[in-house]
Amino acid sequence: MKIVVCIRQGLDGEINPFDACAYEEALRIENSEITLLSMGPQTAKDFLYKLTRLGAKRAVLLSSKAFAGADTLATAYTLSKAIEKLAPDLVLCGRQTLVGDTAQTAPMLSALLNYNVITNVMKINVEGESVTCTTRYEGDITAQMPAVLTVERINNLRLPRLRSPLGEIEVLNETDIGANADKTGLKGSPTRVLETKENASGRRKCKFISREELPDVIKEALAKSQKAVVGESAGEKLKSIAIVGEAPMNFAKTVCDNITVLPLSDEAELINAIKNGDFSAVLWGSDSKSKRLAARVAAKLGLGLCADCTLLEARDDTLIMYRPALSGSIIAKIKSLTRPAMATVRTTDSEVRDIIVGLGFGVRDKITEVTAFANQIGADIAASRKMVDNDLLSYDIQVGLTGKTVSPPIYIAIGISGAVHHIVGMERAGTVIAINPDKNAPIFDYADYGILSEF
Repeated sequence: MKIVVCIRQGLDGEINPFDACAYEEALRIENSEITLLSMGPQTAKDFLYKLTRLGAKRAVLLSSKAFAGADTLATAYTLSKAIEKLAPDLVLCGRQTLVGDTAQTAPMLSALLNYNVITNVMKINVEGESVTCTTRYEGDITAQMPAVLTVERINNLRLPRLRSPLGEIEVLNETDIGANADKTGLKGSPTRVLETKENASGRRKCKFISREELPDVIKEALAKSQKAVVGESAGEKLKSIAIVGEAPMNFAKTVCDNITVLPLSDEAELINAIKNGDFSAVLWGSDSKSKRLAARVAAKLGLGLCADCTLLEARDDTLIMYRPALSGSIIAKIKSLTRPAMATVRTTDSEVRDIIVGLGFGVRDKITEVTAFANQIGADIAASRKMVDNDLLSYDIQVGLTGKTVSPPIYIAIGISGAVHHIVGMERAGTVIAINPDKNAPIFDYADYGILSEF
């Protein structure tokens, strides 16, 4: 079986953690012939050489000045031209990078290749000419190969064996892969970053209270039922917007009064509706199905797509989109050069209970006690990334950039330091209560109430 694993070198010089999981899954598939595929500068050759020692027979580096500045669509196009030549049975990608955090490139790639796609994969089983995957949100899905799979953080990439051999490295440019240079790099990118700034969203004014006051604060917050709200726009309105499903409605209302709701339905039906509609923009939710469809529809229509927007503005019937990037540390201001503009917006997972208790590494020795507390107040449990990485809590309850987004009326962060990649997953909670003995913990900058205490 021929497998291509798409990988990206992170800003720290290491493999993107989701891509590492995809590579490990490929190595576990029997009788597989693995080719690593990456796009980057010539200096990435050493990075790829080291990775071939794990078992890939070769690596292909797409490197050219023509590829620089690519957005997700231009990246997907460039990768697709190389994959057409490699003709694999499976293409494995990490769910997302930690640079763009969009989770768009792989579904776009599948659309351009006309491959099947399964996203948010937790387990892979290959049988004959089909692949069955257990997914994070949609149960078991079977697809005929060739197929593109996006892999969650489900394993740890193995280390190379002593004296393991290096694979071959092939460096290709746009001519080598038969790519149209006008569709690659910045020239082929339908979205533009207008500016970036430090992400200060979600900051709150923390009032410190005692442990004894906690029950009253919880009772008051529940009585208010303070739901997270979408930020207001600058005041201008777009002429017409389509939303796919009801989830993006609150965002749409901030920038438009003329809103058409399209059903979250078949890909072909959505493509037809968007092509025949005179929309200034199309908004999608951030659930797994919506994100996958948005990326594939954008690729098929050649439209720009901005991911995971937290704020929208209208300027001269143009949609201006704001989204977090670089693990949530910055906010990027983006516009689309194509019409209609397309964006997925930061909708949230539906919650059964009104309170979520988030456990951080600071209470790693008190999981039983904190869980009992959560049960006592009728709360669900969430986990920080460090708790999951240390196998203390399960990945399905991780909140944050590499987990899920939640917006309950109350979020109680216990033993959580407040790293930005966790904040982006819970910053839209109604009331945030933080319990931490360190008065300088960043979590207090994002909390309404703070308790300086061990749990």
